[in-house]
Amino acid sequence: MTPIEGDSQKKRVCYFFDSDVGGFHYGPGHPMKPTRIRMCHSLVMNYGLYKKMEIFRAKPATKREMSQFHSDEYVDFLNRINPNNMNSYVKEQLKYNVGDDCPVFDGLFDFCSISAGGSMEGAARLSRNKCDIAVNWAGGLHHAKKSEASGFCYVNGKSLFYISKSPVPKCDRLDIVLGILELLRYHQRVLYIDIDVHHGDGVEEAFYTTDRVMTVSFHQYGEFFPGTGELRDTGIGKGKGYSCNFPLRHGITDEVYKNIFEPVITEVMRAYNPSAIVLQCGTDSLSGDKLGSLNLSMKGMRGFIGHANCVKFVKAFNLPLLLLGGGGYTMRNVSRAWAYETGLAAGVELSKKIPMNEYYEYFGPNFELDVRSSNMNDLNTREYLDRVKRIVLENLRHIGGPPGIQMTEVPRLERDEEEDEMDEDLTDPDERRPQHALDARIQRDGELSDSDDEGEGGRRHRKDRRQRSGSPRNPENGYRNAPRIWNGYLDPEAQMDIDGAIREVTEETSESNLGPSPSLNTDGPPSAIRDDRSATSS
Repeated sequence: MTPIEGDSQKKRVCYFFDSDVGGFHYGPGHPMKPTRIRMCHSLVMNYGLYKKMEIFRAKPATKREMSQFHSDEYVDFLNRINPNNMNSYVKEQLKYNVGDDCPVFDGLFDFCSISAGGSMEGAARLSRNKCDIAVNWAGGLHHAKKSEASGFCYVNGKSLFYISKSPVPKCDRLDIVLGILELLRYHQRVLYIDIDVHHGDGVEEAFYTTDRVMTVSFHQYGEFFPGTGELRDTGIGKGKGYSCNFPLRHGITDEVYKNIFEPVITEVMRAYNPSAIVLQCGTDSLSGDKLGSLNLSMKGMRGFIGHANCVKFVKAFNLPLLLLGGGGYTMRNVSRAWAYETGLAAGVELSKKIPMNEYYEYFGPNFELDVRSSNMNDLNTREYLDRVKRIVLENLRHIGGPPGIQMTEVPRLERDEEEDEMDEDLTDPDERRPQHALDARIQRDGELSDSDDEGEGGRRHRKDRRQRSGSPRNPENGYRNAPRIWNGYLDPEAQMDIDGAIREVTEETSESNLGPSPSLNTDGPPSAIRDDRSATSS
């Protein structure tokens, strides 16, 4: 890991992960693989990013919390249905669009609860100024509707806050929408940015009639799911002008994407002036995705111009930022990109060589942390992109400045009481620290620990230790020969090597601490080593 040049301001990062999320399975042949989140977490841990941020296991969202936005009947249906009784709910499956794309699988409701819980808790910690960036890669499911599953998404819980007397719209996607609603409790205006290859229809629909949330989506448009996100879809009523869509064609490249993303987001920030941002980082916009047909790389060949540039650019506005997952169906690329972007959030750039981890073989044959673009044709002509960008920027200028919001007292929820009870200042210092407190520790720059000599490539001084050990190298491959075991005992030559290493270490220690080394009696086990001089005098 190396610090990012020009990124001198340290960010407090909260990272949410639930180990249970990788155990869910949509079914054979389904492109959505929750295992991708566990693969990403494995990279995050083995790169050592856990030293740079707080790690939390969020409390799963309850039925009551989901029902704040989804209909009670729909939430109850998700809670009751399972593969064993699904034949008894044929009508309900048709009603709620549960079937092929959104199948019934074991633990369906638990999966939805984990996804929504991380987004809600991340938003809550941002609102209470306990972190600057919250990361929940299990979230970002942006297609679910108020009473309907859609596009592999069952609940829509993105993070929002509410602070005004203006009505808060009902939401479609529980994980994203729930998060945004949580943010709206404290923030006047929330900006939602979607870089998934698919249009963020669920979130846009949830906030289509309000100016409390502006939604901006860059997506492939045409004969492509979900078929929404036209350039002319800008909102209705009070929300007129606060929905922004930038439809793209097949095969857009890094530099072209950067040239439209940065000017549009810059103008959005000027015109809307949000106090918090939610960034949905769907990775199906990367090259080589099984469902998407854009051509973005992870970080570009000449610096930050790919998918990761969006995270870096939005982070630079120094506003509370909630990073969420989303689409992405080539697992090795999804985990690469999200791990790299987790590093960007923490202020470091991860090395190109992937460290050993439990999914190491998935990243072959190059075992590098990179997703390259391909040579597919870019159908986005300069004339088309200039015309769309001109219309989008004109619509933003017509907003006439950020809307005013009447402030009210922040409503208290059950989750607020639980947060107060977890105040670290109230923890008894004489009691053993709970696991959640240990996970929340961050290694400060310059701090020393027992594992300081362990990094991305293992122990730094392993070579020196091998040279002192005295074990011979194999001339064919340069590696040291492993001790041979005969009938459960070390071979005599290997035992002599170990005894010699013990003598060397003991002599070095004696010379540094006691002056000239006394004669040592090494008969018996290592614990019996003693100073013959002191033994004689006694």
